[in-house]
Amino acid sequence: MENKFVIFELAGDHYGVNIDAVEEVIEVKPMTKFPYAPVFIEGVTNLRGQILSVFDLRKRLELPARVPTKDTRILVVMVEEMLVGMIVDAVLEVRAISEADIEPPPAIVMTVRATFITGIAKAKDENESLTILLNLPRVLSTKEEQDLRIFEEKIKTEALETP
Repeated sequence: MENKFVIFELAGDHYGVNIDAVEEVIEVKPMTKFPYAPVFIEGVTNLRGQILSVFDLRKRLELPARVPTKDTRILVVMVEEMLVGMIVDAVLEVRAISEADIEPPPAIVMTVRATFITGIAKAKDENESLTILLNLPRVLSTKEEQDLRIFEEKIKTEALETP
């Protein structure tokens, strides 16, 4: 059986998320820093009239910071019934990956903080490249998810109170 994944780049490595979780891919838009936002939130942006919270996946995965380029994109994804934006270095392709080409991550790299890695896909190319597959609902910790829910509610409340 094959599943389709959106493949993107972060710090020179390839990552993938199930296409079912991806609503759309957009160019990086101007963001507003929001006071008292959770530390992992870069800001909020306007997505066709909807306020979208955006986080930098590099920061979340503790990768070195990078200035956005023309290839930098925001993956608009559904995480636990919340629409959020996730900044990635570049979106490369949509790829069908067979379950036979996915292996579990090596036990040595699987720490409590890395439970969002569901597997490693082997590409059938001359480079024998690997793609780290992510489980989006686990990319944010339970605490971060709760903080995001509170933040989302605060934004909605303040938007309703603004004349």
